[in-house]
Amino acid sequence: MNSQNAPAFTGPPAFTATRRERETQGQWLMVSGGLLLGTLGIFIEEAGQPALTAVWFRCAFGLLALTLWFALSRRWGELRLSRRDAALAISGGLFMVLSWTLFFEAVPRTSMSVATLVVHVQPFLIMVAGTLWLGEHVSRRQWGAALVALLGLGLATGGLDHAFGHQSANAHYLQGLALALGAALAYAVAPLLLRRATGASALVMAWWQSVAGTVALLWWPLTQGWPAPGPAWGWLAGMGVVHTGLAYVLVYGGVARLSAGRMAVLQFVYPASAVAFDALVYGRTLSASQLAGGALLLTGLLVAARERARA
Repeated sequence: MNSQNAPAFTGPPAFTATRRERETQGQWLMVSGGLLLGTLGIFIEEAGQPALTAVWFRCAFGLLALTLWFALSRRWGELRLSRRDAALAISGGLFMVLSWTLFFEAVPRTSMSVATLVVHVQPFLIMVAGTLWLGEHVSRRQWGAALVALLGLGLATGGLDHAFGHQSANAHYLQGLALALGAALAYAVAPLLLRRATGASALVMAWWQSVAGTVALLWWPLTQGWPAPGPAWGWLAGMGVVHTGLAYVLVYGGVARLSAGRMAVLQFVYPASAVAFDALVYGRTLSASQLAGGALLLTGLLVAARERARA
């Protein structure tokens, strides 16, 4: 989820607050949402289900959670879209569903840390696409940040370790990297479509995205069968309730309260926490060169995001 490119979400009705108080609220909301998203890989691995099963459950339970939120906040009217915006929302939602599927396939082949870092090259893919197809201006600083981020990506995926023989780049791992890059590409297309929609908040778009995924993938559990009763159902439901319902409400609520520059910094709580949770829960730590690569990648993304916000 890339809040940098999503339409602004106004958040639930709030009490009168000073600008400083709103900024503080926004920081805590974005940090909380980012930390929740950082645990997504744990739910994927503990559920132990095929990617399409996990994605359908995330969409279906996410739809239930977001529908409940709209009901409690009495914001039903926001869900009504024009035909054009509904078509854009559904199209963007299908690309997000594709991104989730590829990402869920990439995690067990690489790791939660590596797959999450690779997917976060998405802003640069949007930048390139915007330059080629939309004629958007990109500054030299943004191109420089992109080069730094690509260098960081190469290190974060273990490129230096593989070159010196510290790690073996087997076919299974390389396949996972390819899937993560595919997820980043699909993840980049969705905002380009959603950017053309008018009059709809990011949370409304997330609701329509969940609708699209729930309907489009319903054939999978109906034909392949449902998970056996047990803990897997809890992990699968959690992907929707926690990582789509609760996390999206928190993150987009934070976005509405923050300046673009500060938002650019806080959106990296997600990948950083994914690396930390991978180490804490599964003991999978990145090598020194991978950590340095991750830092370079996130630095490049931060510089590019701030430059875009300044423009």
